[in-house]
Amino acid sequence: MAEPAELIIEAGRTERTYWRDLWNYRELFYFLAWRDTLVRYKQTAIGVAWALIRPLVTMLVFTIVFGKIAKLPSDGVPYPILVFAAVLPWQFFASAFSEAGNSLVANSGMLSKIYFPRLIIPTSAVMTSLIDFLASIVILIGLMAWYGLWPSWQIVTLPLFTLLAFAAAMGCGIWIAALNVTYRDFAYVIPFMLQLGLYLSPVGFASSVVPGQWRLLYSLNPMVSVIDGFRWAIIGGNSELYLPGFLLSCAVIALLLLTGIAHFRRTERTFADVI
Repeated sequence: MAEPAELIIEAGRTERTYWRDLWNYRELFYFLAWRDTLVRYKQTAIGVAWALIRPLVTMLVFTIVFGKIAKLPSDGVPYPILVFAAVLPWQFFASAFSEAGNSLVANSGMLSKIYFPRLIIPTSAVMTSLIDFLASIVILIGLMAWYGLWPSWQIVTLPLFTLLAFAAAMGCGIWIAALNVTYRDFAYVIPFMLQLGLYLSPVGFASSVVPGQWRLLYSLNPMVSVIDGFRWAIIGGNSELYLPGFLLSCAVIALLLLTGIAHFRRTERTFADVI
């Protein structure tokens, strides 16, 4: 029988082999993502159905408030579809951001006992939320069939915007995860940020209602490009994609992701000491 491979921890090794270690520890990543998926709905009466109920209820509330009461324009498409095309990426981002932000504290026992690239923990938390997102697409398909609205060729770009949503969740999530280890106040800041972000993002309304002189500034919100991209891919020609704002929002996401990784890598060596 072959001898098991040995892992030798030495000074400076993790700096040289960090990204290779991420791949070598991929089984741990799979395990954490699968564990979190199973635990999320364990001992609930309706289980994974909660992944469908939450976006559906959010869509109904926003449709009533913004579509029926405020009577905001819907870009020529049924308001429930306009809203749900935005609720999908927002719920994914909100869930991933929250789970990733609290992931290191929730797995503090692992951090203080064994070596592995700590970036695996928040990444697996984001992946768990991605599974809920994929399940929620079933509702979108049903809504589009109900209203007789079928996607155009632009639907093939949806995976690219899903990847953009993943990058936004990762960038924000690893920033908060690293900060939350040292400053536990961020556990209370996360719900507040998500509540504020829900109303600052074009979830219940189309971005076109924002006055033209404010569109570029509004696009500093990283979720603007994600939500507008989802609507453009799902609704097709009935939804506009404000290119300057889209590019700016994408640049903000890239900046958050790169600086988040850099800050995480700079501080992760202290996690076990302060957790």
